[in-house]
Amino acid sequence: MGKMIYDADVSVTFDDRVLAHLQQVIGAKLRRGEAFYFGWKDDPRSGDGRTTIWLHPAMSLRFKYAGSVPVELNRAWLDALAISADSNQGLVLVPEPGPRS
Repeated sequence: MGKMIYDADVSVTFDDRVLAHLQQVIGAKLRRGEAFYFGWKDDPRSGDGRTTIWLHPAMSLRFKYAGSVPVELNRAWLDALAISADSNQGLVLVPEPGPRS
């Protein structure tokens, strides 16, 4: 399990595979100078609520992976996350699409 640390105040744990996909989508938006919301469902151990943050290019952001091997990215998932990030609601973690038949 890796961590996304935002502005030194927010630290959230995600599976390394999820984190790698989030890093790509978030990085693309921030490179373009775009600010946006990012929300997720909290772990039941931390209250089982929801958290939303405002991501802005000027804020400090770090991705810390538990494993040392990069994951293979799923283009369909990146596209789905990017569509979500471009919505009024902002980036939400959608399930990874399975292989197409």
